[in-house]
Amino acid sequence: MPVRRFDAQRLLLARREENLKQSAVAQVVGVSAARVSAWETGRSVPDPEKLPRLAGAVKRDLDALFPREGRPDLADLRADAGYSQSATRELTRTRTPGPVAAAENGQRRLAKEYEELLAGAYGVSVAALRRAQERSFGHDVPEPDELGPGEDVPGGGTTLPATLEGKIAYLLEQLPEPLSDVEVADRGNSSAGSQVLTEDLVRGLRMGTVAEASDEVLGALAEALDTTPLFFRSGDAGVQRVIAETLVLRNQVAAIAARGGAEEGLSGELLAFINKEVAKARAEAVAHRDHPTSG
Repeated sequence: MPVRRFDAQRLLLARREENLKQSAVAQVVGVSAARVSAWETGRSVPDPEKLPRLAGAVKRDLDALFPREGRPDLADLRADAGYSQSATRELTRTRTPGPVAAAENGQRRLAKEYEELLAGAYGVSVAALRRAQERSFGHDVPEPDELGPGEDVPGGGTTLPATLEGKIAYLLEQLPEPLSDVEVADRGNSSAGSQVLTEDLVRGLRMGTVAEASDEVLGALAEALDTTPLFFRSGDAGVQRVIAETLVLRNQVAAIAARGGAEEGLSGELLAFINKEVAKARAEAVAHRDHPTSG
């Protein structure tokens, strides 16, 4: 985790430049003057979530006073917003901080309903929260403004990742409910009818410590994540995008059905239209392949 760098001497100088007493700083931060003294002398270090108030107390910019090297993960976003992990219970409206703790530790991704709640509390977009979450799971996802022309954000936004671990992260984001590594393994094995996946193997593939997998493993993984093995195997960006957009379409159709769209012809007219367009596109592709135009 790229925690902010705390410098006791810098804090001391900032407080003195503002002619502030330790007790005044302590009151803003919500600690004792003795605690501030311990921080300034290097006897202890403040918790990450106290740094924003501490910077505000001495009238300094957080990034300037306590710089951080690297991109923020979920724990960093939480700390920068001034929340302890236990305090997130009120944000997610749960009895324990378990959902946030599991995501910060790279064990289980946040449920969709928690994403908007946390993004709002942390003062970031849902997309930024998801990028931070991928970093908590070991994927150092860049920010959009760090990319060059034509580059993709792995596992985030509408662009598609190129690596196996990025594709797995992308597919996990499309599922209606988050899945743990053991749940992914169980689903894949159930579909395959044999013990193809293990929790450790799924974790290794997801984290990128296992870079390659057999066709059998990719097949079971695809079944578990509701896609086709072609999504993992094909290097054709067009093929991958069609698959990705199909997943989005599936979710949209499910959403229509959930709010009563079936009564408006979802199972008949709309599905017939979708099938017709797919058949037409397939016929056009075959015709183009067999009789390419000269140019």
